[in-house]
Amino acid sequence: MSESAGFTEAAPDLQPRTWYGMPAYARGKDVMVFLQVSSKFGVRYTTLGFNESAALDEGDMWPTSFAVRELTGEVRERIRQLVLRAAG
Repeated sequence: MSESAGFTEAAPDLQPRTWYGMPAYARGKDVMVFLQVSSKFGVRYTTLGFNESAALDEGDMWPTSFAVRELTGEVRERIRQLVLRAAG
């Protein structure tokens, strides 16, 4: 996945970096959103994950990671919306 997946457009204050050798985006020192690329782990999907600093709280339970099988236009928009929300 690249920047065009929606990270930098949705939250330009997030800075790209690597985290455990994988692509991630951080605000300051805190990684907010990260990828676990399927090809590196030999699994069927890439994982898009969010750490505690992401503002995704929704009641008593909410998702913190998402499986991504293909980066379609619809998926790009969903990622953009999640990053917007996470960045607060």
